[in-house]
Amino acid sequence: MTAIQGQPRTAERTQSRSSSAADWTPTSWRGRPALQMPVYSDAAVLGSAEARLRRYPPLVFAGEARKLKTALAKVANGEAFLLQGGDCAESFADFSANNIRDMFRVLLQMAVVLTYGAGVPVVKLGRMAGQFAKPRSSNVEKVNGVELPSYRGDNVNGFEFTADARKPDPERMVQAYNQSAATLNLLRAFAQGGYADLHEVNRWNLDFVRHSPASARYQDLAARLDETLNFMAACGLTSATTPQIAETDFFTSHEALLLQYEEALTRVDSTTGDWYDCSAHMLWIGDRTRQPDGAHVEFLRGVRNPLGFKCGPSLSVDDTLKLIDTLNPTNEAGRIVMIVRMGAANVAEKLPPLVRAVKKSGRSVVWSCDPMHGNTETASNGKKTRHFDNILKEVKDFFAVHRAEGTHPGGVHFEMTGQEVTECIGGSTDITVDNLNERYETQCDPRLNASQALELAFLLAEQLKSERQSVQRARPTA
Repeated sequence: MTAIQGQPRTAERTQSRSSSAADWTPTSWRGRPALQMPVYSDAAVLGSAEARLRRYPPLVFAGEARKLKTALAKVANGEAFLLQGGDCAESFADFSANNIRDMFRVLLQMAVVLTYGAGVPVVKLGRMAGQFAKPRSSNVEKVNGVELPSYRGDNVNGFEFTADARKPDPERMVQAYNQSAATLNLLRAFAQGGYADLHEVNRWNLDFVRHSPASARYQDLAARLDETLNFMAACGLTSATTPQIAETDFFTSHEALLLQYEEALTRVDSTTGDWYDCSAHMLWIGDRTRQPDGAHVEFLRGVRNPLGFKCGPSLSVDDTLKLIDTLNPTNEAGRIVMIVRMGAANVAEKLPPLVRAVKKSGRSVVWSCDPMHGNTETASNGKKTRHFDNILKEVKDFFAVHRAEGTHPGGVHFEMTGQEVTECIGGSTDITVDNLNERYETQCDPRLNASQALELAFLLAEQLKSERQSVQRARPTA
């Protein structure tokens, strides 16, 4: 791991030590329009929380972020696939080792299905250990005639509909840091301590997934993988001799929405002299905060982490190219992930112009499909939900666009959980509107449960396998 030094105290030292951008400092975002940011009532309390965070150790390291960037460069070149998933918003109340384990386990299952079924390496990137803040469509929420500030995630305010809970509290940033540190500690132990050993695939199934239609397919895949591992062991390739069998790389990501938190955890890498946001390996900019002249773009352009930005149906070609050039002026492979979230009804029409423009310009990006955020609807019982068929349609149309344009569909981005929730309608488990109230536990957006996520992984594997075969057939023979 690469060492991280503390943040320099003077602007002059900041300029000389950082090669990220000559006209950038970690505070330069403060002079730009900042949307979706809370208004804190006590500047002294906010300053105290920020000061403590600046003294705290980094959550991730520059070398880890560079390792992810190298892996994403392979995705951009069509040599790997990105699986990004996790909670819509992490919760203080639901924080537990079991919940972290179950999320990690489902992502491992999905990665094994994609790797073995489609024959491609999978980059595993969790929406974990920092995904607390959420943008909202309205600054206020009204219930029974009472109007209060909207809930913006546990690192900003509380979910309970009371005036005290909804008041933005800077101390919540410190609690988010501590929970993220504990989550990362457990994730590293799972990834490197034997839990991710491919010999364990038969024991990764969650109890309720065993009763889902996807379980039989998973057990068949696990049996075939066991046969492969037994053959490899006979050839001398075991967990003891080949670390790749027993360990895995697992990275973290979140939306860089709360800029005071991100700034406080931004440090200079002692090896390169570059700035890194040490709150996560990858950060992304949401569809509501991607203004080219806005505070979020200004902040992230100066850090050297891999970056993403959400591509909604309103994103123009000009803004797309401007954002890429602002965030990645040297066209570094693996730096930019374009997370497409246009909705099943829009992606076939809205995505091709963006793909063509980026391809024509020669810019290197990872194209990833977020089929969740553009497909949110309100059910007849008033619950927000998403339909499995619409999620699948957006993924298929995303692949179809890239097939037509001769580009690589590089990844997927899911809001999901390892719990047996009933928040998204459909799938082979056939959740209906009537089932939504059984286990509707999200504090923000509806999530796929583990069974639905695993089912999608099998469908994705088939899609990837078909794409790979099409490319192979198109190659000229010697």
